[in-house]
Amino acid sequence: MPEDRPAIPTKPTLDKDLDKFTYVEDAANHVTKRLIAPGLGLIFLGLVMFFTGIYVLDRPGATLVIAAAALAGYMAMNIGAKDVANNVGAAVGARAITMTQALVMAAIFEILGATIAGGPVIRTISTHIIDTDRVISNDKLAWLMMAALLSAALWINFATWLKAPVSTTHAIVGAVVGAGAAALGPQMVNWHILAAISVGWVVTPFLGGIIAVSILFFIKTFIIYRDDKIAAARYWIPILIGLMAGAFAAYLILQLTPKGTVSAALNIMIGVAVGLLAWAAARPLVAAQSVGLENKNSALRKLFRLPLICSAALMSFAHGANDVANAIGPLAAIVRSVSLGGSLNVVAGAEGHNAPFWVVMIGGCGISVGILLYGPRLIRLVGEQITKLNPMRAYCVALSAALTVIVAAWFGFPVSSTHIAVGSVFGVGFFREWYTSHSKRRLAYMRMKAEAAGITDGEAANANVHNPDEVHRRRLVRRSHFMTIIAAWAITVPVSALLAATVYWAMVALFI
Repeated sequence: MPEDRPAIPTKPTLDKDLDKFTYVEDAANHVTKRLIAPGLGLIFLGLVMFFTGIYVLDRPGATLVIAAAALAGYMAMNIGAKDVANNVGAAVGARAITMTQALVMAAIFEILGATIAGGPVIRTISTHIIDTDRVISNDKLAWLMMAALLSAALWINFATWLKAPVSTTHAIVGAVVGAGAAALGPQMVNWHILAAISVGWVVTPFLGGIIAVSILFFIKTFIIYRDDKIAAARYWIPILIGLMAGAFAAYLILQLTPKGTVSAALNIMIGVAVGLLAWAAARPLVAAQSVGLENKNSALRKLFRLPLICSAALMSFAHGANDVANAIGPLAAIVRSVSLGGSLNVVAGAEGHNAPFWVVMIGGCGISVGILLYGPRLIRLVGEQITKLNPMRAYCVALSAALTVIVAAWFGFPVSSTHIAVGSVFGVGFFREWYTSHSKRRLAYMRMKAEAAGITDGEAANANVHNPDEVHRRRLVRRSHFMTIIAAWAITVPVSALLAATVYWAMVALFI
């Protein structure tokens, strides 16, 4: 009788078929997830067109305004997807806040900034780059602004897909210049204004980096490398919070009041008063947080977490107040030209240059939608991949960006938040490289800790210094990202200008 052998288990046919259905379902879900964000974006643009129609459907040129509103919404979504990294990337990179929390916070404060303090840059985008005093045809102005919106949004969309943190200000300014030159000739471009804007673009990244380095040097000197870190933090962190609050208060005064109504001295006094109030409120909070903390850098990270989150929220507010004009500036010009109909001198000379509320809401909501749908991609680049950020260094970046925006606004420069934020991040990274190997205070502090731990100086301590491969590996700034970002900045204006000119000529051939 043959020996019984154990039966080889076989998978039932039904189970195999069910597994096939499961694989198909997984594949379908994977494809569907990638279509959710574009689908929601299209729904938002449909809502923008619907609500714009409610306001302008009974007016001449309503179709043109509705189409322009959709392009402005598209542009705003791209700004939100790209620029959210400037506002909360440092906080996310420093692990002070989760990605979801950062996206929701940024979306809320962007809308608040756009609706409460939006508008000061609108006149520059809509009437100053192109000499609208000499533009005779309202239709031509409307179409060139349409071309500028579409081309800038396309370029930003493409750059965001490549994870390149280009400047939305560069894109829209270059697009207005290119479309204006194509429609009216290069003589209609205010080149002196463009030159002044370009100077601001060159100066502000360095200014942001210098301010960030100065703040980080202060923190390292007076808090980190002190015998009693916690006591130093209890003393200095409330002062830093007061400085941040006062600076943002002064910035908001600049945004909320008509130009010239608040003197520089009064603005400074208001900022100082708000800063003192914030300092007084922060002292007991920081003292309570510091109870029971060990005298370690990890404890300092906990104390810097709340100031960092607050600075990221305020930076989102400031961004919404400033960069919303990159989306709605051209739309505001189109709405005014279509509504007024006659001479554009009325538009260019008008001081009431703020856009209608519904136009501002398109920009604010569009930025927030872009943040929620596409924001995480560049947050990881700015917050994590350029250089490693902890809450102290991230706070330096956020505060530096805020102060740089205020200084630029004081002199009337339409600055790029991307330049300032990335310049601050790179400044912190390069400073850390220098400070790690050159700071006498740090070296003395590390030597003291080594002696306390019973570690003696030996060849192993200095071996890596003389190893070129190890030195290169230990660099704190990713050089590849640095060159990529600089290249993206350099080509944005010419590319967006050329694309806008091409789009305008295509529109002329198809629609005019």
